[in-house]
Amino acid sequence: MTDRSRRVPKTRLTRLAAFGQMAGGIAAGALGEGARKLAKGERPQLSELILTPANARRVTDQLARLRGAAMKLGQMISLDAGDVLPPELTEILARLREAANVMPPRQLDRVLAEQWGPDWRKQFARFETRPIAAASIGQVHRAVLPSGRELAVKVQYPGVANSIDADIDNVAALLRYSGLLPVGLDIRPLLAEAKRQLHEEADYLREAEQMRRYRALMAEDARFVIPEPLDDLLRPTILPMDFVAGAPIETVAEADQATRDEVASALLSLVLRELFEFGYMQTDPNFGNFRWQKDQGRIVLLDFGAARAIAPETAASYRRLLRAGLDEDPAKLRAALLEIGFVSEAQLTRHGATFDEMIEILLAHVAQSRPEGALFDFSDRSFVEALRDRAAPIMADRANWHLPPAQTLFVQRKISGTALLSVRMRAQMPLIEMVRPYAEGEDPDPPQSSPS
Repeated sequence: MTDRSRRVPKTRLTRLAAFGQMAGGIAAGALGEGARKLAKGERPQLSELILTPANARRVTDQLARLRGAAMKLGQMISLDAGDVLPPELTEILARLREAANVMPPRQLDRVLAEQWGPDWRKQFARFETRPIAAASIGQVHRAVLPSGRELAVKVQYPGVANSIDADIDNVAALLRYSGLLPVGLDIRPLLAEAKRQLHEEADYLREAEQMRRYRALMAEDARFVIPEPLDDLLRPTILPMDFVAGAPIETVAEADQATRDEVASALLSLVLRELFEFGYMQTDPNFGNFRWQKDQGRIVLLDFGAARAIAPETAASYRRLLRAGLDEDPAKLRAALLEIGFVSEAQLTRHGATFDEMIEILLAHVAQSRPEGALFDFSDRSFVEALRDRAAPIMADRANWHLPPAQTLFVQRKISGTALLSVRMRAQMPLIEMVRPYAEGEDPDPPQSSPS
């Protein structure tokens, strides 16, 4: 088995040095690539010089070494960035979902001793030093108490919480340096929200509270199981919980059609309940946060650091969006997209006809779920190429790039991630029948705005 253990850079100085090393490597790679292109008589673009396979490896390796917010920010973008960012950058971000290094045993021992005391091993009948999972903020170890209770213990990487703000600023600087982001695009609100969310995710006491909250919310739903945290060993950077066995959720794609449909329907129902009933959502749809218990027919829900309240006005905007879609009203759908922040006034002014074409394509595709009760086939991606063709000139118009509000982005990330998982499962479900109850009801009036 490949040894993926690498010491986590803990201090701000060592982390800044790592970013400097990464930037230097990218620059050197870009210069070399530029020289090669010039020698061939080609006139290279800056983005072409930076987004080379060698530079992709440099970025991935360094972010995987840094872990923390630097890696998490890439993961946050990666799930639904494929239709927006260049494919080379999308590949970097996608690789970050699997690329985390782990702490060497000696560093792990020091981290645990700081929180549990030097004799911490005496509290366990067994504690496995090799982690069973590793992500951007922490790694997970399997352990057994003297009572026989099996635990999964999430241990935060040292220095992660203190480095969040600087890491995100450094990643943003690299994106600017790469020339991938237009100069006029204001990403400050998104960065501020990302910092806030990551500070919350780094607080394991808060995450334990979210686990308890979700256990209460889902207590009557036998389709899901959520671990229970163990208070005696809980610390701000250590989260012990029941070990709940399960296979990766992607393995459901190998099951029969009925099982795939059942699991995908359960996950979509959960998203709808979070948005419209709970007013509370676990906004991280990373596939690693879901496991599948085949014998019990249950879905295991993990990782509640990204759970947060959903503003009533955000839910109301999504309700109006659903209602416009169900009514097959292009004008109302256009207005709803503007209200929720997926498009801007400037984009509609310049590309209104193209947006109208895209809306017609989406409405025609969703119409396959009519009449009532008909199944929507998530494996049918025939409409995607037509949407991409029409979106190309909008994406090329960098002067009018637009970011939705931060909360909309995080909610949509969960929705998009769930849809992507349904595509992986090749699921079929009565989509219109499922969403119609949530499209009904009264909401506050939308803000006054004129969709050009």
